[in-house]
Amino acid sequence: MNSSSRFVWVLFMCLAPLLQGQEATQGPVGFVRMLNAVGIGTGKLEFMIDGKAVRPDGYQLGNVTGGIALKPANYQVTFRRKGVKEGETQVQVKADDTTILIPFAEEIPATDNKPARWDIRILKLKQHQSEDKPTASFVSVSREPELKVEIRQADGKWEPVFVKRLGIARAEIKQSRGYMSVRCKGQDLSAVSVGAAGNFVSVLYEDDKGVLCSKTFQDYKYLSAE
Repeated sequence: MNSSSRFVWVLFMCLAPLLQGQEATQGPVGFVRMLNAVGIGTGKLEFMIDGKAVRPDGYQLGNVTGGIALKPANYQVTFRRKGVKEGETQVQVKADDTTILIPFAEEIPATDNKPARWDIRILKLKQHQSEDKPTASFVSVSREPELKVEIRQADGKWEPVFVKRLGIARAEIKQSRGYMSVRCKGQDLSAVSVGAAGNFVSVLYEDDKGVLCSKTFQDYKYLSAE
């Protein structure tokens, strides 16, 4: 093999994995996103799709992924964290559709045969077409049955939004830019950055000390719980 042939062979071997990856995502795809709200346990959260880790390094509490592109099909999704029983769910990925997964920890009371424990549960959210105006969707995986969240509108007044556990509550954002302050029980939560029409999602959950936290990200469609 001469030097030019050897160069072509080496170049092919380097590009082959990239070409295979492009081939795997050709055609219609759907998307899966994840927000880590598992506040119980130790170490990082493992997120696996059909047994393969999405990110080997794992995820910190509050981490949000971008859209993970997958071919339309049914997938087995697993979440693991030390000290908590793993959670699993089936996700049906459809073309041009996004499923948002929110894993969280739920306390399971003791029975005659088993002590109390924490299990990972998974809230699945599906998208729906939104209106052409900014809205805020509050999603709670808190241990509280209902939370009274307050948002500060452009006129400076605080507007209450009541969010049931494992439910979604929506509110119109009456400003076109800047940050909308959010609070609950007198505690400031992460503000909503308003920059364009769309849906701004704020997920409410507790950390390992039981302190209420929130994480906000933008999604261009409304959400509903499956």
